[in-house]
Amino acid sequence: MLVAFDFDGTLSDSEMTVLLGNQNGTAEDMADITERAMNDEIEYAESLRKRCALLEDLPDEKAQAAFDEVALRPGAAQVIEALRDAGVYVAILTGGFERGVEAALETEGVEVDAIVANRLLVEDGKLTGEVRGPLISGTKDDALEVVTAVTGEDRDTTVAVGDGANDLPMLEVANLAIGFDPKPAVAPSCDTTVETMDELYDLLEAKQIL
Repeated sequence: MLVAFDFDGTLSDSEMTVLLGNQNGTAEDMADITERAMNDEIEYAESLRKRCALLEDLPDEKAQAAFDEVALRPGAAQVIEALRDAGVYVAILTGGFERGVEAALETEGVEVDAIVANRLLVEDGKLTGEVRGPLISGTKDDALEVVTAVTGEDRDTTVAVGDGANDLPMLEVANLAIGFDPKPAVAPSCDTTVETMDELYDLLEAKQIL
């Protein structure tokens, strides 16, 4: 069994690019671009590049301060721990940034089996405004395919949990698609939806995944 989570908007209610934007006064612009992407108004790759470009010349220590603010939702750590205790392979597939995911997990003292994420480029102690990684133009169904191949898991035992338009590819190919307070454009592609981590825990228990 494999459960793949989105991060921003799902495991976390932090929006990494907004936290980064708080460090240089571009948070409002970040939030606007993010909302348009999550509602499928502009392509995710374009939105991510636009947001990262706003971070050019941000000192890396300020970027790290932003990443250290990233937090898991209440109850998310317990869901992750319960899944791993049950022998479930837990992956995070996010267009967000690995450093923020790692910081949030470390704060809660939990681990996952795999993180597929992007990274911001740093040069001379400052962000360049560029981003690299598998989930810029790549999509989460491809990432899920790679993870299932690596783990040897069968696609029909795969669960995906997400909320935004960039989660649609993995939600559409997973055996069980769970929307976490999904955006209107996403809800129709979900088999079921939840609003809280407690609801997600109960659902996973009812499905005998936990």
